[in-house]
Amino acid sequence: MGKPRAFAAREAAGPNKRKLTGTTAKARYYMKLFVILALVGLAGQTATPNPARELTYRFGYNTRAAASGPGTGTTTIDIVGPAADGGVMVNATDTWWNSVRPRATNTCEVYANGGVSCMDRPYAISPIQLAIFPLLGRNYFSGLNAAGTSTWTCAYQVKRGDLYQWNATFTLTSKGPASSTGSLILINSRGTMDQLGGRYRQGTASGTIVYDAAARVPVIVSDVRSHLPQTTVNNQDGVDLRLTQDSQPH
Repeated sequence: MGKPRAFAAREAAGPNKRKLTGTTAKARYYMKLFVILALVGLAGQTATPNPARELTYRFGYNTRAAASGPGTGTTTIDIVGPAADGGVMVNATDTWWNSVRPRATNTCEVYANGGVSCMDRPYAISPIQLAIFPLLGRNYFSGLNAAGTSTWTCAYQVKRGDLYQWNATFTLTSKGPASSTGSLILINSRGTMDQLGGRYRQGTASGTIVYDAAARVPVIVSDVRSHLPQTTVNNQDGVDLRLTQDSQPH
């Protein structure tokens, strides 16, 4: 009596065919498992929101802002969107001239009055960002009148992690239109910054701002800061900023 055809076919294929079939099944199983884990991982990710506005400033640190040269570079600020407590979240990256790669991106919250809180790692804010972040507060220029000839005071705090906190008070005096056309207003700024805790350092700052009242953003910032107590022969540093790109049309 002959063997059934199906049995004879399996026997003819031999052990190699059966082994190959088992290996293929395992491969299919692990492939399915990999796909499932990948889908689970993607579902758990939080999409990075597109910035509501992106500003790019050319800067100079202890020199004039320029396209190239020692102490110059660009800082790109992404205004991500509103925070739960009324401020706005910003991400900023400084790229220094002739550097191989940009510095680490700093994430901070800017409050309506100009206050700044950098409570996300690396808990940092650069001198360039310190000069511009408070000016992005929604109400920082609210004291500006229609004629562009008013004086007002801004008081706020700057926090960097849990270690550093500064009280800042600035008096701003608008000097009228910066040009015969457009919406640019020239503003003088003078103020103080006092550290709470730590070494209790102090500082004074003075400078000029050219504010675009239509775009609601500073286009030029020139700031000179003096540090107390004086620990070196030169206890000043200066920041010069010029807006070069704004993603928001106006």
